[in-house]
Amino acid sequence: MNFLKFFIALLACTASNLVYGQFSGKIFDSSTKEPIVGVSVKVAQSNQGTTTNTNGVFSLASAAKTLEVTVSSIGFQTQQLTLQAGTPATIALLPAVENLQQIVVTANREAGLRTQAPIAIAKLTSRMIDEAKPTAMYELVNKVSGAMMVNLGNEQHSMAIRQPMTTNAYFLYMEDGVPIRPMGVFNHNSILEFNQFAISSIEVVKGPVSSIYGPEAVGGAINFITHRPTAVPTAKLGVQFDQWGYRRVQYGAGATAGKLGVYIGGFFSDQKNSWMASSDYDKTSFNGRVEYLLKPSTRLTATYSYNNYYSQMSGSADSTAFFNRQYVGTSDFTYRKAFSVRSRITLDHQWKDGSSSFVTLFYRNNRHGQNPSYSISWRTPNTTASGQVNSNNFSSTGIIAQHTQKLPFWQSKIVVGTTLDFSPNDYWAYYVKLSAQLRADKKSVEKYAILQERPDSLLTSYKADIKNVGAYIQYDFEPIHNLHFSAGVRYDRMSFDYVNNLDKNTATNSGSKEYSQLTPKIGLTYNLGNGKGLYANYSKGFSPPGLTAVFRKRTTQAANGDWFYYNIQPATFDNSEIGGWASLYQNKVYVDVAYYQMIGKNELLSIRQPDNSFDYQSAGKTLHRGIEFGLTYKPSSQFFFRLGGTNSIHRFEEFVLSQRATDAVKDVNGKDMPSAPRWIWNTELSFYPKAIKDFRVAVEWQHVSSWYQNQVNTISYPGYDVLNARIGYKIYGVEIFSNILNLTDALYAYNASRGNAATDASSYTPAAPRTFVFGLQYNFVGKK
Repeated sequence: MNFLKFFIALLACTASNLVYGQFSGKIFDSSTKEPIVGVSVKVAQSNQGTTTNTNGVFSLASAAKTLEVTVSSIGFQTQQLTLQAGTPATIALLPAVENLQQIVVTANREAGLRTQAPIAIAKLTSRMIDEAKPTAMYELVNKVSGAMMVNLGNEQHSMAIRQPMTTNAYFLYMEDGVPIRPMGVFNHNSILEFNQFAISSIEVVKGPVSSIYGPEAVGGAINFITHRPTAVPTAKLGVQFDQWGYRRVQYGAGATAGKLGVYIGGFFSDQKNSWMASSDYDKTSFNGRVEYLLKPSTRLTATYSYNNYYSQMSGSADSTAFFNRQYVGTSDFTYRKAFSVRSRITLDHQWKDGSSSFVTLFYRNNRHGQNPSYSISWRTPNTTASGQVNSNNFSSTGIIAQHTQKLPFWQSKIVVGTTLDFSPNDYWAYYVKLSAQLRADKKSVEKYAILQERPDSLLTSYKADIKNVGAYIQYDFEPIHNLHFSAGVRYDRMSFDYVNNLDKNTATNSGSKEYSQLTPKIGLTYNLGNGKGLYANYSKGFSPPGLTAVFRKRTTQAANGDWFYYNIQPATFDNSEIGGWASLYQNKVYVDVAYYQMIGKNELLSIRQPDNSFDYQSAGKTLHRGIEFGLTYKPSSQFFFRLGGTNSIHRFEEFVLSQRATDAVKDVNGKDMPSAPRWIWNTELSFYPKAIKDFRVAVEWQHVSSWYQNQVNTISYPGYDVLNARIGYKIYGVEIFSNILNLTDALYAYNASRGNAATDASSYTPAAPRTFVFGLQYNFVGKK
């Protein structure tokens, strides 16, 4: 009996120790509620510790009943807390403003330190996105130093990153590291195919990143990173609207149960009878994401993205309408339709030696149709004009695979990867005959109208099976403490089999074409310590022509007899830059700066023609040079100041504009490229008063200096300054907010352009008058 009692007591004691000996928990971002990977959990006064897995979960074993631990992760504020044995902890880490730039994923397609990335890269955090409450992506992208997303209305846009404000194919747009379009099928409005309510963070890499991501990433790459499943149950439901007829209902929800995590988010929006005539639009967006933890080191992720968009395109306003605040475009029949579906499955694995691998299978389906206002051609003083209806569609299947191998010397690693996709593409465009109602001076058109649509009169018609193949390798090493080198090279080959239905020459109307290039990159960073560092790099960019340029019919026959641009050459770029960053005054101030020079050859540009239409021409040599700067200052928890901007020159070095003897201007060598302001900056001051918990107010200033409207630099637009204000308050899970855009009700244009002839008139894309955006959102956060 005594033996039995002793055995029971021993068993109870052992069980008690087993219970007390288990310490576990989940760690997540206090803002997004997303799990944080790789968080250090270190036991006080010991060498014991661990890190969180992909789901933000950690576990420790100890005979103690409590443990004092330090929880730390780069980019977040460090916490000290006490863990109770047998009671799983739920830990929310606060983002550290001074470390906003230290963790990036876009540099090498994997999470890494900013101090080891020899590139100009900026990050918009989840908090900045949440507080902006954007109705369109330009409200976010324009907060990035050196980036300018030009609002062309209803989420349509052009872009300026180390380029003028342009619609040319020199930017790469990605969703979770996967390009949303195949090489050769660029569309400058692609960002409207994103769901802005599902974006967790945004990273912008400035300058060529071709050695990792391939062609088109010349001016830069923007990676929109979507929400992951949340570590604790969350849900949100809200509305946004303004006084001009815009309305939106938005929703999101996420949770993780054991090994399975799910997140969904989306919105329904529409706009009717807005401030600009003929600018109705509607959009439906949805994103879903499922993550399953096969093992602590292996994760399977599946995502789905759906976007359906329709908008009227009111066209530009002429000077009479613009300066009299008559917000009426020159057309009421033009439109844009965009439908996109994207999905991917990614398997990623972390190896025991710190190496990592992933494989992504992806699918894309895109249909894009329009009667575009920018395709209207008219020459003074004619009372007729021409337009077009076109359709550009593709579907893609592809794979991205990458392995990073850690090496046992010089803290080095090798990154190898490949990308492949197959993308059938078809395009057609037909002629539309228009009437032109002229102003009294007969130098500009007040209104266009459709006289006749001619589906039988094709302007372009082709089918192409695009096959893109890429392979890259990069070696990172640190031969001297804090001196980090990165060298890489990428090979790309774009080929396509085509049928050109408009080419009457049987020798050229079908066949195959290919473009290939080797693009190297080399760079270094030097970590000076205490949050300071320097970097330098050299990289090459390569951009093959888009298929719409290759198969566009020439206005005059080429010397070799071609009526099409079969022999158009790819553009190449040589980029050199130096830069640095510094955290100062006990991490209250963060500064980053970059100086770059990029020389372009055969840069393919969309050039305004004498009939005011646009056509492609290759510039022999171009210069892009500038300095990009960013600053954040947080003197206390109540104030946060941010400034980002650029001073740049974009110039034609060698560009023959015309070879016709009758034209007065033959070249524009040494002249500024149009739509290239010298100065762009965006600054914001935010206030979070201690006296009113969860209240915020911010004022933002966007400055864009003057730019030339044409290639011959005969007329300029003075630029603009605009103020925006944002205010919000959370109480009992309900958030009330308002954005006041164009606070002073300034009259300005996002874009102003003009032809090169003295008789040409300017056209303007007017910005909205003072706009009050109101919103109400309920946010639910569970405890487990």
